[in-house]
Amino acid sequence: MHLASSDSGPRRRRHGAELKAALLDAAWDELMERGYAALTFAGVAHRAGTSRPVVNRHWAAKDVLVRDALARAGDRFPFADPDTGSLREDTVALLEQLNDGFAMFAAAMTAQLAAYFEETGTTPAELRASLIDQRWSLIESVTHRAVERGEIDGAKLTPRIMRLPYDLLRHDVLMNLRPMPSSDIEEIVDTVFLPLLT
Repeated sequence: MHLASSDSGPRRRRHGAELKAALLDAAWDELMERGYAALTFAGVAHRAGTSRPVVNRHWAAKDVLVRDALARAGDRFPFADPDTGSLREDTVALLEQLNDGFAMFAAAMTAQLAAYFEETGTTPAELRASLIDQRWSLIESVTHRAVERGEIDGAKLTPRIMRLPYDLLRHDVLMNLRPMPSSDIEEIVDTVFLPLLT
C-alpha cells in the first residue's frame, strides 16, 4: 500500500507540518518500493520535491525517519473507543480497526524492514511498542471497564491474556499478509479470549 507520493515538476514552497508530512509520505513510499537498506535521504528528498539538506534538518538518522514514517502511516487507520457496553463487542470492534493496519505493517516488517532491525539492533516487538503506546492504553481501558461492570473476572486478567486477541490477529496477518476475515476475529473473541475471563 502506497501513500500519496509527489509528482515531478515545480513545487510551491512548503513549511512546517505540511513539509514534514510530505517528507514522511515520501519516506514511506521509498520504504515500500526500495526497502530500508536502499532508502536514502536523497531519494526521499527527490520524491518529496525538495533537497537533501531539508530532510537532514528534520532527521539526523535514517532509522528515526523510517520510524516516524511508520507512525504517520499508522495514523491513517482510525482507532477509536467503541464503548459499546460489552467487552465482546468492544474487543471485536478494536480488532476490526487494527486489522487493515496490521496487514499494511506486516508487508513492511517482513521484507522492507529487515535491514532496519539489523542496523538498529532492535526487534519487531520493540518497534511495535514504540508505535502503539497510545493505542494500547485504549485497549487496556476497554478491558478494565469490563472488569468494573462485573462482565469478566478481573482476577483472571493477566497482561498476556489481555494481549492475546491482538497477538493472535497480528500473527495471522503476518503469516498471511492480508487482513483477517471478520468471522475469524469473532471466533478469537468468542472461543479463546472471553472463555479465559469468564
